[in-house]
Amino acid sequence: MARTGAAPVVLSRDELRFARSLVIVQDAHILALNKPSGLSSQGGRGQVHTLDELLWAFAKASGSRPRLIHRLDRDTSGVILTARTKPDAAMLGKAMMGRRFRKTYLAILAAAPEPRQGTIDQPLRRDEEGREAFMRPCDAEHPDAETARSRYRTLSAGPGGALVELSPETGRMHQLRVHMAGISRPIAGDARYGGALMLAGAPVPRLMLHAVALEFPHPDGSGPMRIEAPPPEDFRRVAEAVGVTLQSPREASTSDQPAG
Repeated sequence: MARTGAAPVVLSRDELRFARSLVIVQDAHILALNKPSGLSSQGGRGQVHTLDELLWAFAKASGSRPRLIHRLDRDTSGVILTARTKPDAAMLGKAMMGRRFRKTYLAILAAAPEPRQGTIDQPLRRDEEGREAFMRPCDAEHPDAETARSRYRTLSAGPGGALVELSPETGRMHQLRVHMAGISRPIAGDARYGGALMLAGAPVPRLMLHAVALEFPHPDGSGPMRIEAPPPEDFRRVAEAVGVTLQSPREASTSDQPAG
């Protein structure tokens, strides 16, 4: 969650407009945003270059602002959820810890996995090289091992790549990226974990990972809520270049077999 007690950040008119343009859904309890690639969720040092700081665009007169419930990697785009109040944040935080959140991502790979769908159950450990942090596969008996489990499903395969749905069942740092690299199918544009930087003869502009949907229990007690964010234009361009059909996981679920 977002840090508490942070000093208010004064945003420019352009920054306010930008922050408000990211809104997907908002009500008295939650605010869901479509985070663009290149924007860090947190970690700023007093400068307005993180989503956490941009949340001051939605602060109340009392100085209370929405709180981040989870994070996305800097280069990952898509749905990110915030809570409007401290009780809402506490309820959603407990729900996430209780694995009542369902996160669904789209990723573009250089080739379809074999088999085309499955579950990856591979513990991970944190490793640091200088100022950079990595996650590494490890044995379950390793003293720093963290349980990590992900599901994947090929949605479409073309001559230059594949579109895959990814669903993490745990929430480790870089989990999907490391798991896909571990089955020799790193996510395109992921320079840290060996992803292709060129596909179909064209450069891949960034990590091709998009948080397309989020399901969670609404704090008002009305039941589960699902929020979706369409992939951005850079993701769509790469999908078109590699010849895959860009579809939502919901659309794909109507087919018995993965397309392509």
